[in-house]
Amino acid sequence: MEPLTREQFEPVRAMLEGARRRTRPRVHDLYDVFRAVIHFVETGGPWRSLPPSFPPWRTVHEYYTQWTLKRYNEETLLEQAFQMIGRADLLTKLRAQLK
Repeated sequence: MEPLTREQFEPVRAMLEGARRRTRPRVHDLYDVFRAVIHFVETGGPWRSLPPSFPPWRTVHEYYTQWTLKRYNEETLLEQAFQMIGRADLLTKLRAQLK
């Protein structure tokens, strides 16, 4: 599958921004963090093995944790984001990881 473009990411940016804890200014671009989460979901590898072209694994893991919280019996933010960008393949893999 083709890599996610910034244009494809923009519709989900606002939704994902809302889940962020506002403790300090953002250091890493949310687009890069989201791409790293996609890489993790696609590969299923350990967090520490994220390629160096992505933000630090602990940063990505923290966002993943926030984005996969169940809220009021709804889908997680990450499930909603994958639906918005039309990636049913990622949705299936994510749901298998969350079980």
